Amino acid sequence: MPKKLLLSIVLILIVLNIVTLLLWKKSENITLENTEKTITRKDTVATIGKDRITYEQWMEGLRNSYGKMELKKLINHSIVHQLANESNIKIDRKIIDRELANIMTTQGVLTNKEREAAEKKWHADIVYRYELEALLAKDYARIPEKEVRAYYEQYANQYNFPESAQLSHIVLDNMEIAEQVHDELEQGASFPLLALEFSNDADTKTNGGYMGYIDVSSIHLPASYKEEIEKIKENTYSSPISLGTEAAIIYLHRHISEISFTYEEIAPYIQNELALKKQGQTLDAAPLWDAFEVDWVYE
Repeated sequence: MPKKLLLSIVLILIVLNIVTLLLWKKSENITLENTEKTITRKDTVATIGKDRITYEQWMEGLRNSYGKMELKKLINHSIVHQLANESNIKIDRKIIDRELANIMTTQGVLTNKEREAAEKKWHADIVYRYELEALLAKDYARIPEKEVRAYYEQYANQYNFPESAQLSHIVLDNMEIAEQVHDELEQGASFPLLALEFSNDADTKTNGGYMGYIDVSSIHLPASYKEEIEKIKENTYSSPISLGTEAAIIYLHRHISEISFTYEEIAPYIQNELALKKQGQTLDAAPLWDAFEVDWVYE
């Protein structure tokens, strides 16, 4: 086959592949965040009377408003991750788990799917933060071990995470009523609706009995609740619990175990933290850009 003809065929195939890819990109399904709904890039995302807003208009608005900021964030993450790998910087899994636990306690009730998606994003942000801190601290003089240990002894508790439980409860007049409410739960009744209808706890009943995350060692958590937390699984409710003159049923949404550190485990992170604090250095990746030739559309 003549060489020119072969090249022509190759070019035609390349063009066809590019066109196919563009057409596929135009029509691929997109799952909207926090919903089961899917749309294509050609779809309308909102209708207001006779007006409509298309997906492309929506995306263009996002690009104009947040495009540079989001792209810069992605570049920062890439730079930091590459430099951390080159410097063999590893973030301890316990550090990541503690940060995830701290963030989780600020959230409401999440489904498993929502939690997995959120934790994936949080995980990336946590690793980025600690890698960046370690990279920036490398250029500064080490803090004397005596100062690091003194800081640890003063603030040791802030580096640990206490065993915590995300709870809802229904507080009732007595065990007899609690048994009746428990029977309704067994028959498939909604825990939040039963809390709204029957609970004596005015602070939580209007929110379906939701108590939030509670330190299991807290003196404000009844001892009988602590015992039940150890018995039941996540996303299940307890049998009726005696509270003296009253009774209760608890629902365990999430149980997070204690995470604690020895001085040796946490000292490297305190070292970085103190080094940056002493220099007045903020967690900004800008000084690291010089390590790469960054070519991006905004500059």
